[in-house]
Amino acid sequence: MSCTGCSTATGGKPAGCKSNGGCSTGGCNRMNTYDWLRNIPIADMDDVCKVVEVSFNQGSRKDFFRNTYLHSFEKGDLIAVEGVSGFDVGEVSLTGEIVRLQMKKRSVKEDNPEMKKILRKATEKDIELLHQNKAREPEAVIRSRAIARQLKLEMKISQVEMQADGRKATFFYIADGRVDFRELIKIYASEFKVKVEMRQIGARQEAGKVGGIGSCGRELCCSTWLTDFKSVNTTVARYQNLSINQTKLSGQCGRLKCCLNYELDTYLDALQHFPEGCDVLQIAKGNAFLIKKDIFKNLMWYSLPDSNKQYPLTIDRVKKIKTLNQQGIRPEELEPVEVISSKPKEMESESVELVGQISLRSLDKAERKKKQQQQQRNQQNRPNPKGQQGGQQPQQNRQGGQPNQPRPQQQQGNPHRGRQPQGNRNPNRPNNPNRNQQGPNKNPNQGK
Repeated sequence: MSCTGCSTATGGKPAGCKSNGGCSTGGCNRMNTYDWLRNIPIADMDDVCKVVEVSFNQGSRKDFFRNTYLHSFEKGDLIAVEGVSGFDVGEVSLTGEIVRLQMKKRSVKEDNPEMKKILRKATEKDIELLHQNKAREPEAVIRSRAIARQLKLEMKISQVEMQADGRKATFFYIADGRVDFRELIKIYASEFKVKVEMRQIGARQEAGKVGGIGSCGRELCCSTWLTDFKSVNTTVARYQNLSINQTKLSGQCGRLKCCLNYELDTYLDALQHFPEGCDVLQIAKGNAFLIKKDIFKNLMWYSLPDSNKQYPLTIDRVKKIKTLNQQGIRPEELEPVEVISSKPKEMESESVELVGQISLRSLDKAERKKKQQQQQRNQQNRPNPKGQQGGQQPQQNRQGGQPNQPRPQQQQGNPHRGRQPQGNRNPNRPNNPNRNQQGPNKNPNQGK
């Protein structure tokens, strides 16, 4: 999911990331932030930000580290930082003044004494050790889940993150309630020979760590840019006139989609112009019940109990009927408006697809016709038996079914009666003495 600019070299450096700025898609590193303050010159070197944002595990976890020795780092550099009883290796994600804005967003103070420090740039030995310990993570996930199942704990191990030096492992788990994992930690420590840290996360955080593609066709918001997870309920869908379908409204985490909150404020502002307390309108035919509100056309749709048809009313008409009902007056009709669709009419294409119109019966008919034509061609090309004229086939008698015998010459008024056209007869061919004599006026080229 990397951007196309990463493969284009500009001045010997990748155009999409590294020292030329952040990747806007977030494909190279999750939760990327574009450094739009990079080209601003620094006025005072003493006031420069001495904190660097470092990402771990392809951006699924980020933390801030103090650049004590003021090393010059660029985005994408692998550095060694302080860890638990050792060191860890991470990737530089942000440097400079943009880090202060990120710290303010996450409520982290720059002068925090507990902030860990940057040790050095990662060496080849550090990177090799990192790859060795990262290769242990998939096996650790499988083994840790089996142990938790044996202890009958109501929890799910989502991910295991190993420290670069292999001295510590963080187990991310999901649970509905509190879990007593004191015995579990002892087994994990003896099994994996590491210091164990258990960290509980929610279903949305798990989806952000795993990643994926949403129903919109884009990468999940929780794995690219969303860090604040607000509660989402079905009331949000009702405000937006969405059908309460749990399958369509749920994301990959099994919870309601976070994007339902994106347009909620716009809908709430538009709904302020609609009158309240108009769920039921009284007319002469009966009570009309409110079905939905269309904020784009400023219409309110009502239905009557004796009909399944829905009637669109304007806001002014609804207010007028409500005022009449308060005075004890029931109007005769709802006076709905006519809704004209703004969708352009689709023009029929000139070419018509006939594949779906062919039936099996027509195919069988065409096959039978083809076989009959083939049989006729075979009969015409069959060699003539002795005593028959060229190309002439014995005709079946309609009554007895026997082939018609040639009539004597005295009874034939027309010498060509009962014969088939002889289109392929050669006029230069010598006369057959067994053949019936033709008249003197017979044109030898007749029938060509």
